[in-house]
Amino acid sequence: MKKTGAWLAVYALEQLGIRYTFGIPGVHNTELYDELNNSAQITPILVTHEGGGAFMADAVSRTSDHTGTLVIVPAAGATHAASGIGEAFLDGIPMLILCGGIRSDLDKRYQLHEIDQHAFLRPLTKATFKIERHADVVPTLYAAHRIANEGEPGPVFVEIPVNLQLFPGEVDALPSPPALAVPAPPEPTAIRRAAGLLLAAKRPGLFVGWGARKAEARTRAVAEFLQAPVATTLQGLSSFSAAHPLHAGFGFGPAAVPAARNAFAGCDALLAVGTRFGEIATGSFGVTVPANLVHVDINPAVFDANYPAAVRIEGDATAALDALLAELRTMAVQRPANAALHDALRRDKAAYRDAWLRHDGKGRVNPARFFDALRAAVPDDAITVVDDGNHTYLTAELFPIRRPDSAILPTDFNAMGYAVPASIGAKLANPQREVFAIVGDGAFMMTCMELATAARLGLGLVCYVFHDGELSQIAQAQEIPYKRKPCTALGALDCEGVARAVGAAFVAVGSDGEIDAGIAAARAEAAQGRPVIVDVAIDYSKRTAFTQGAVKTNFRRFPLAQRLRMVARAVTRRIGG
Repeated sequence: MKKTGAWLAVYALEQLGIRYTFGIPGVHNTELYDELNNSAQITPILVTHEGGGAFMADAVSRTSDHTGTLVIVPAAGATHAASGIGEAFLDGIPMLILCGGIRSDLDKRYQLHEIDQHAFLRPLTKATFKIERHADVVPTLYAAHRIANEGEPGPVFVEIPVNLQLFPGEVDALPSPPALAVPAPPEPTAIRRAAGLLLAAKRPGLFVGWGARKAEARTRAVAEFLQAPVATTLQGLSSFSAAHPLHAGFGFGPAAVPAARNAFAGCDALLAVGTRFGEIATGSFGVTVPANLVHVDINPAVFDANYPAAVRIEGDATAALDALLAELRTMAVQRPANAALHDALRRDKAAYRDAWLRHDGKGRVNPARFFDALRAAVPDDAITVVDDGNHTYLTAELFPIRRPDSAILPTDFNAMGYAVPASIGAKLANPQREVFAIVGDGAFMMTCMELATAARLGLGLVCYVFHDGELSQIAQAQEIPYKRKPCTALGALDCEGVARAVGAAFVAVGSDGEIDAGIAAARAEAAQGRPVIVDVAIDYSKRTAFTQGAVKTNFRRFPLAQRLRMVARAVTRRIGG
């Protein structure tokens, strides 16, 4: 049979269960978009910028069982999308990137968009493919989907030259996609060693990341068996319920909140699941990891990268924790509830929250009061989408995430501008759930026009813009050592004007007294199928535990001469005003 490459590509996407594609049509993919328009299953979403489209695709993968998919033009489309592709790559998120390509049947150089896309995208993807024959279109897309989802997930790039898209070619058959491989079971000897090590510990602890988000019930059972406190990574905020009495918080070192710091003091055995011990997760590598580390991850390359493990367990978190729990029950009886630990965690959390509530914000919105009101208003299964900035760590420390798979945010690539488009992807993938974004004004300015896409699609979601007029996370990091904050003032931002421009509703929250009514008004507007911008006049004058701890950790790591130089400079600038 003869089929065009575009028809074959859309056929393959349909067989793979793809529901949405994100991108912008151009001269090298118009045939693909014409075929997508014929699909009864796939809805192509026009975005305002391919970077926003990549964040939407990322969020579809993070919040559903479907693989987020881009359909973009070569060169500029690929470079625009690179931030979202890089975020997915470093965060372990599956993504398919279908890209047009220049004509491969011409012997001409300097064609429009002619660059080596594979050299550019190879460091940002698990694999790249350039299709040369019509017969390779369907098998290649199946292989790309398999690579994107197996092992540690990530993005895969596929270039389809425009001539293959446009012109029909001979294909022998239309195969069905193969089933994804099931991860190998964990090694029994490692499981036995891990169980013995954890049972012998006097103060065991658990540290869970994004890779453990599907295993929350097993993590809970292991924690309860050992009566061990549980800390999460930033990306793994929804890997363990903050409502559980053993939940300690985000991180466990000097950059963590007091509840986690105290609960993990003296930890003599650590079970780490689905985490690489990256820089943000460890507060700039400030954590003290005990020698008795049991490290579980699907990617063996993470073992011993930053902290040596006593036991390494390669495999899926759910299978590994199932096996570990069974072994624990074989070797011992469950420990009785540690009331003293539960009470200490509860008291420390309450004291930290009370310190924030007592803080005088000089008439601006107190972050703790805002998050208290938001937590009381939204259901536990609402999807929280957080951007990168000071608001990220405020959310992690002050907004308890109570349900698995209910919070997403950029971490290792740390791309600002994530939350607005990602909230659109999350809402498309989960129309029955509430979706809201927590975004700083600097990050909001990067991708706020994507709300025009949300308005066009009738998506009811809320963007709470923490508005203070500067890039606050960096400004605070500058202010401590430099005593000044160069190049962080944003200038005027008219959020109401942005709302008018994109077709969104607008709500202003200028003080603590306006929080409850503002949240209620925003949710009511969103329930009618309209995006909402909430301008929150946030008070950032109190620093998070993460900011204070990470700055101190980095400073202490400097050579002595450099520490003295920086202190002298700070003192001189303070005296000089």
